Amino acid sequence: MIEKYLNKIIQGDCLESLREIPDNSVDVTFADPPFNLKKKYNSTKDSLDLQEYLDWCELWINEMVRVTKPTGSIFLHNIPKWLTYYTAILNKSAHFRHWISWDAPTSPMGKSLQPSHYGILFYAKEAKQNKFYEVRYPHKRCRKCGYLHKDYGGKKGMLHPFGPLLSDVWTDIHRVKHNKYRDDHPCQLPIHLLERIILMSSDEGDIVLDPFSGTGTTALAAKRLGRNYIGLELDNEYVRISENKLKMENPDSKIGDIWVSFYLDGITTIRDSDWEKLSSSYVIPEPIAHIDHTPIKSKNGKSHNGYTPKKTALSELPMFLEEVLVEQE
Repeated sequence: MIEKYLNKIIQGDCLESLREIPDNSVDVTFADPPFNLKKKYNSTKDSLDLQEYLDWCELWINEMVRVTKPTGSIFLHNIPKWLTYYTAILNKSAHFRHWISWDAPTSPMGKSLQPSHYGILFYAKEAKQNKFYEVRYPHKRCRKCGYLHKDYGGKKGMLHPFGPLLSDVWTDIHRVKHNKYRDDHPCQLPIHLLERIILMSSDEGDIVLDPFSGTGTTALAAKRLGRNYIGLELDNEYVRISENKLKMENPDSKIGDIWVSFYLDGITTIRDSDWEKLSSSYVIPEPIAHIDHTPIKSKNGKSHNGYTPKKTALSELPMFLEEVLVEQE
């Protein structure tokens, strides 16, 4: 029954569609729901009474848990205020793993500490069976001098060539701010944020479901990384934008046969377990302490073989009625 939903963006109410998906059939569920902050979505009222909003959230959260496999993971993205309520719901039926703090400053809110992060709740359906991979991100360097930002002192010889293991505070991925990189959607997430989540929680061929698909970021990330996707979206226009972009994507975000996350001029995320194979594609400074001032380089002379955002004319293709932004190799 799950096959009829695979690799499609389903237009309609997410609760109605979720109820048709079998129990324990999805490997990763990710939700970035309306924030109830009066944002301007095309087809959604983003201004409900508190209890009405929470009651609605409980319905789709419980459905997300139900369809997730025992080995699977559940991720919920929102502002901290709503995540505190979500934990009370999830703690009844799933197992807490992490509250990921994504460093992404937002607008000032008056007499309060200034908001500087979004949260991503990470829950396991079954704690002992949960599929999880440690991931790494690149060392942070000074743009002018090229040295590492962090002073490792006498431990430079112990540095990993690619970069450190990821913690639960993510400061290296930034919001999509410039209009030329944005779809017509008020809450578009960076695709490499979703690629990171997918890399650390799934394998090639696994199923990733997003009940608030928007303009398809989760589906795009899943397709790039060789996963199957299911997107649920209420708005027809967002579905059209998603389908346009998905038609232009290929499952090729890899070096050799290793899946990685690319963005612009470099790789943003790799699995720690893949480094042994990936290392053969790089020139690594010797001794390793020289990583402090000399980054690893690709043996083919390129810093990456990733994606560059650009406008692509789609008018000659079926369904593609105007230009949309895609990211293509």
